[in-house]
Amino acid sequence: MSQLAIGYAVSRSTHGAQSAAAVPTLEDLVTAVGVHRDGAAFTRLFDHFGPRVYAQMTRLGLASYAAADLTQDVMEAIWSKAYQFDRRKSAAATWIFHIARNRRIDVRRRSREFACAVEDFCSIPDESESNDDRLAAAERERCVREALGALPHEQLTLVKLAFFDGLSHSDIAAQTKLPLGTVKSRLRLAFSRLRRSLHDAGVTKA
Repeated sequence: MSQLAIGYAVSRSTHGAQSAAAVPTLEDLVTAVGVHRDGAAFTRLFDHFGPRVYAQMTRLGLASYAAADLTQDVMEAIWSKAYQFDRRKSAAATWIFHIARNRRIDVRRRSREFACAVEDFCSIPDESESNDDRLAAAERERCVREALGALPHEQLTLVKLAFFDGLSHSDIAAQTKLPLGTVKSRLRLAFSRLRRSLHDAGVTKA
């Protein structure tokens, strides 16, 4: 082999090694988000983990709209908590799916906590209603319960105070020590999210 050919082969090998080394790992991406608030790194994490978290949540039995909302919450948690990630303790995928699993547990717990309250949110079937009507009402109740359970905790707390306890926005602000504008904003986001979730689930009235 000529010196030129050897030099070309060495050059290609070195370039390939440099290129491989330049590709950031998932751990590198999470670290970049946590340390530098790197938007490009977060986008790559979102593209990689978003579909995977969504698929896992649907496999665990969440409706598609609830799985989508939970996935969004997980990605927001990655952005806000990436600084806590320690690659010495776990891989990025392990850390992220641990967040997803905890969010799923929160959804199930909140769904149980508000199971009774949801009965007031939904129309209570009349004794004269047919079996089909009662089944439809039960399905609406399930969808509402799941939609409520998928709300972020800070929004769900305010929905409970406003809807189930009947407090005004001012009363909620005083009780929670939150600015009135924050209360209104969170409630507006919560009810917008509920409407979207119920619409996606095919619930036209509750």
